[in-house]
Amino acid sequence: MIGNDTPHADLAKVSVIIPTLNAAFDLGGAIAACSGVQEILVVDGGSRDGTADVARAMGARLVHTDAGRGIQMHAGAMRSEGEWLLFLHADTVLTGNWQKEVERFIADSANLSRAAIFRFGLDDPSAEAQRLERRVAWRTRCLGLPYGDQGLLIHRDFYRSLGGFRAWPLMEDVDLVRRIGRRRLTILDSVARTSAERWHRDGWRRRSLRNLTCLTLYLLGMPPSLIARLYG
Repeated sequence: MIGNDTPHADLAKVSVIIPTLNAAFDLGGAIAACSGVQEILVVDGGSRDGTADVARAMGARLVHTDAGRGIQMHAGAMRSEGEWLLFLHADTVLTGNWQKEVERFIADSANLSRAAIFRFGLDDPSAEAQRLERRVAWRTRCLGLPYGDQGLLIHRDFYRSLGGFRAWPLMEDVDLVRRIGRRRLTILDSVARTSAERWHRDGWRRRSLRNLTCLTLYLLGMPPSLIARLYG
């Protein structure tokens, strides 16, 4: 068990799966927040920085695959040992009482055929970040379309029955939650706090517009491979 200082025994049923690609700067924070789980798998898609060193130093299992979040997360799921799977991005840190909330979710047998996500948050107190958090909350609550940076907790058997993550270059997270369905998706109260670096780098409006355009094209039926060629 990773970080066995937690009293929550059911966390020992959870495997955390983190896809990485040159994520050495952020990975330590993501792993450190996941104390008490059965195992943490870092599924690396060919990093050339110190990602592998960070994973090993913090006690995570390291798995090597081809690059692509869908490919990496599915490979992690297939190689994990936990009864429950918790998919988490490398630049995302679980906060608050997430362990207790996960415990409560796991303890309810009705959730064997449901999934859970966390509320979206950014490590940035700016007004731009707060506006984005509100938009994501609306999209998640009203449309049932969270992104992968909100995490995903799902029972192994339910994941398998859905076919798991597809080997897509992007939109693999939205694709899976659409197969789960809004009525079978629970929003936990704790926040999955994600790095705002991408929005700082690309600009708040430009990055948000890019994400919205990709989602719209996907919902209109454009193949993810074509969306990836258009928007990178």
